[in-house]
Amino acid sequence: MTAEKPQTPTITEYADFLEATRASYDAIAPAYTEAFSDWPAESNPLDRSVVAAFAELARDHAPAPTADLGSGPGTITAHLHALGLPVFGVDLSPRMVALARRAHPELRFHVGSMTSLDLPDETLGGILALYSIIHVPDDHLPTTFAEFHRVLRPGAPLLLGFQSGDTEDRLHLTERFGQEIALDYHWRTPETVTGALTKAGLRLQARVLREPQDEEKRPRAFVLARKAA
Repeated sequence: MTAEKPQTPTITEYADFLEATRASYDAIAPAYTEAFSDWPAESNPLDRSVVAAFAELARDHAPAPTADLGSGPGTITAHLHALGLPVFGVDLSPRMVALARRAHPELRFHVGSMTSLDLPDETLGGILALYSIIHVPDDHLPTTFAEFHRVLRPGAPLLLGFQSGDTEDRLHLTERFGQEIALDYHWRTPETVTGALTKAGLRLQARVLREPQDEEKRPRAFVLARKAA
């Protein structure tokens, strides 16, 4: 009698949001990389200026590195490197990390989760997380921001970018780029995010809310904070 082989769960059967997010981005990694391979050239000028301001603040803490959390294909990690930052990328998706390493062999990319960073205390000169906290549920946000506070050096900056919306709003996608996925998107206002950052011990420096452009459906929010010196 032949033993039955254990079946791999489909993406929609993953119960944990980290597992579902990882599997979803593994599935769409090649198409996502092709679609978002040239962020500096295709991004909004205001977005680039906010990132440039963050880079200038983070350079004050070099040689302590900056972490690009949710680095995806590594495009923005490479942009930060071009701005003079010692930087590395962290992404939940192993396939995304593999593609980023292939495209940017001069940079470091690691598989990991922003909810539990494999880093010593107070070692980072900056944290950038663009459009990645949108996949973190509300009840995991305090723990995530506490991790940011733990790994940042005193005085080091943090820049978050996210689509803005009412806190109770959530989008669930089961398909993207023709692939089966199970991704939850959590929309939040700048006030909600800054409140959670403040509770984690981070000090607000600036908030920017940009209106939707072209095919964008929601405003883009940027929140700049620092760990107290």
